[in-house]
Amino acid sequence: MGPSWEWDDSLFAGTARYYRRGRLPYAPGLAGTLAELLKPDGRGRLIDVGCGPGVIALSLAHLFSEIVGVDPDRGMVAEATREAAERGVAGKARWVQARAEDLPAGLGTFDVATFAQSFHWMDRDLVAVTIKGMLKTGGVLAHISDLKTETETGAGKGAGTGTGTGTGTGTATGAGTGTETRIVGGLPHPVAPCSAIDGLVKEYLGPVRRAGRGVLPHGTPGGEAAVLTRAGFSGPQRHVVPGGQPLERAADDLVAGVFSMSFSAPHLFGTRRDAFETDLRQLLREASPSGLFSERQPSAEIFIWRNDPC
Repeated sequence: MGPSWEWDDSLFAGTARYYRRGRLPYAPGLAGTLAELLKPDGRGRLIDVGCGPGVIALSLAHLFSEIVGVDPDRGMVAEATREAAERGVAGKARWVQARAEDLPAGLGTFDVATFAQSFHWMDRDLVAVTIKGMLKTGGVLAHISDLKTETETGAGKGAGTGTGTGTGTGTATGAGTGTETRIVGGLPHPVAPCSAIDGLVKEYLGPVRRAGRGVLPHGTPGGEAAVLTRAGFSGPQRHVVPGGQPLERAADDLVAGVFSMSFSAPHLFGTRRDAFETDLRQLLREASPSGLFSERQPSAEIFIWRNDPC
């Protein structure tokens, strides 16, 4: 992450209310694929570390007797609590406001731990060792992210849908500067103007990626395979869940997407927040007078790591 950056509690401040609307959903087969890989019996326990508003944990709630989500952001925990109640699973869900570095926090042992686009924000060596100690022998750590190496040809034709082994070192979960490659060929509406949005954010916040009270000039780290191997996990086994499904997105969705990101969180704009949103909406109107945009759902990448007996 770099010696000049330290985590602080403003990293995702104010983003939770925008998260579900603004973020692109995971590939639709993700929960089913995890069910096939994990083969849960319905009696186990899941811990989702860096759970955000509970997207992954709640999608897997039917597979476990208890799900525990841990996140340092109060707003994320509140959103997860609300969503669990709406889905009727509040009785089997527990949400803990804490940093991953403060685990185990008396939470007990688990059959499965998930990290969905969150591991890169943590003291990874410390957290990996801690989570290994919280997993039962034979337990599984699932490292989940969007597949950021997709190409237009590949995603459009369902490339990379097989399973196999991999090192997990090619891309960092959530790494980068805020721009992403999106698959947009053959869609009915104009594509989301990601480069222009990124440029507008930089006009307001400067050219260096913001992250809480600090900056991340080189993005977030990769190399999670080495971290998890050092911690004593075996693996990984790599699986790709294909995306490519067309999505219709309204201007409000794209605005929410911008405000859901750590590098463009609402508080970073200070007194210029309303001016930024006005300029953002003008940019979107110019890109699509109808107010509608097209994107394709990203594929998902899963790395399965096991806590095998010594």
